[in-house]
Order: sequence, then C-alpha cells, then structure tokens
Amino acid sequence: MPWFARLSAQDRSWVGLIVHAGIKNFVDWVQRSLEDGAASPEGHTLASAVFGAAPQELTGVITLRQTVDLIRLSIDVVESHIDDLNPSDTSPMLQRAVMRYGREVAFATAEVYARAAESRGAWDARLEALVVDAVLRAEADESLLSRANALGWSSLEGVAVILGQARAGRRDSNVFDDVRRVARSGGFDALCATQGDRLVVVLGGLTDALKGADLIAGFFGDGPVVVGPVTSGLATAHVSARAALSAQLAAPAWPHAPRPVRSIDLLPERTLAGDVHARRHLVEEIYAPLASPRKSLIETLTAWFESGSSTEGAARVLFVHPNTVRYRLRQVAELTGLTPAVPRDALTLQLALILGRQSEPTPGTANL
Repeated sequence: MPWFARLSAQDRSWVGLIVHAGIKNFVDWVQRSLEDGAASPEGHTLASAVFGAAPQELTGVITLRQTVDLIRLSIDVVESHIDDLNPSDTSPMLQRAVMRYGREVAFATAEVYARAAESRGAWDARLEALVVDAVLRAEADESLLSRANALGWSSLEGVAVILGQARAGRRDSNVFDDVRRVARSGGFDALCATQGDRLVVVLGGLTDALKGADLIAGFFGDGPVVVGPVTSGLATAHVSARAALSAQLAAPAWPHAPRPVRSIDLLPERTLAGDVHARRHLVEEIYAPLASPRKSLIETLTAWFESGSSTEGAARVLFVHPNTVRYRLRQVAELTGLTPAVPRDALTLQLALILGRQSEPTPGTANL
C-alpha cells in the first residue's frame, strides 16, 4: 500500500502490531469456539484487544479509509491461507468465522475512530472558544496564531469580527459547521463561538468585511448583525472586535439599520453611547481633514446645515456663489466619504463638527 511506505518507522511498527494483534485475537477466539463454543467476540472487547496496544494519536496519522483497507487486506490474507493450514472439513466453519470476525472488527474500527473524532471535536471546540475569547479580550500573543492554525486557520491577513444574536433552539455545533461550510465556499476562514446569547464569528481572508458578513448573516438570530472593520491579521483582530461590540450595543438606536451593518456606519450611535474610539474617529478621520489646511470647508458645511441644507441660503451667508458651495460640498464628500445631502451622513458630519470644535483649545482658557 503506497501510504504505508510513507509512514515513519515507528508508525509502521504500530500498524504491524495492530495487524498481528488482530490475527492473533482471531486465532484465540476460534480456538475458544472449538473448545467451549464461545460466542462472537464483543465489539468493545475486540477494540481493546486489537487497537489497545497502539497510541490514540495513530488515528490522526492513518485515516479511517486506510484502516478499512488494512483490515480488508488482512482478512483476504487469512482467507487465502485457510485451506492450506486446516483440514478441508473445517474450512467452511473457518470461512464463516472469518466473516463474523471481520464484521466485528469493522464495528470495532468505527468505534475507535468515532471516539477519536468525538475527543478531537470536544477539544477543537474548547480551543476555538479560547481563540475567539482571546480576540475579544485583546489578549493576542505568540500562541494565538498557532492555536488558530491547529484549527485549520490559514489566513494571514484580512480579518474581521461579526457579531449578532445567536439563534434560539439550534445546537452551537450545527450552526458553527454551517458557518464554516459557507465561509469556505466563499474562500474565507471562520472561527465561531457563543458568549451568552451572542454569536461571534471571526472571518479571515477578507477584503470587504460587508461581503463576508452577507454570506453568514442568515445564521444569526433576530436583531442587528454588525461587522467590524477589516484588520491586518488575527493579532490585530481585537480592533475589529472592539468596534463590533460597541456597534452591537449601540445598534438599537438605529432601528432601520441594514443587516448586516458596518460598525463605522454606527459612529453617531456609538459616540452617544460613550465609545471613546468612535469619538476619536469622528474627530481625527472626519473633522481634522475638513479643518486642514483651511477652514472654508468647515465654514461652508456649518452654513449649509444652519441654512436648512439650502445651497442658496449658505451662499448668501458666506457671500459666495452657490456653485462655490456645491463645489465645497463635493470636496467634503471626497475627503470623508460622507455626502451632506444624505440624512445618515449629515448626522455623522454634524456630530463630527460638534466634537471637533470641542477638541480644539478654547481661547482664554489656557491659564485656567
């Protein structure tokens, strides 16, 4: 068998031991049957007798299919030598014994691999929960990536965290399997965990967080599904988690939010809920570009809002042509990605103006 030649010397010796134990156990059972009419070997006893000598780790080296091929080969060899080693009148009995024994060995094999799979599944679930918890708690260290790799994680960059309510009445393991399957179909890695009634999914290999969230949004329960920004890798995924957690808490303030919704689209609600990172983002990423290098965009935007979003009204206040106001508003949109005429964007811009002015030093207060 080609796969046998690729095994290490130690693993080949374990395989040989298993085959030897299987045939020896068959001979012993047949002998007992002839002497005292012993019944069929019991599956759990057989599993211990045949596979007990080999380490459990061997199930991770030799696949179930390879083990079945090994058993089939062993039975074929035994059957082919029955006529040579025994009188002809006992051959039919031995043929039936081989069939019965082969059936029990097959069941014993399934039992061994099922136990190994259950053990690995339970361990993987605990390990996956630890990795996701480390991301949420910003406890990334050198072991985080190695633990994720042990779970099949291969993405080195493009990581985002997605949060929402867990579905009631569905087993976590089933939901996790569905999420991973859909994520793989989209070319993404996925790590899943539940914390209380919250489902947390970490997606890797993303360039567009919203696109990845769209794929798995249906596996969340009722309520908002929020997605944090894409970060450079698993070690920095806590930044995405922090934004997503803040956005989930603030999301009820926007009842008509899309599903899923980006955490950045909830900046106003997050700021009002006390998120200092959202406040800093509004000041540094929206207000600061508008205030530098001149104040004309800030003045135009302020006048436009105070004039009831009227271009002509803002032009009269600023003593400029309406086309100048329109041009400056287009500059605002280009610099911030927010269009003043869109209500949600206008809310974000107005809040950025307020916070930006508050962040600037007030004249006459330096010595207070």
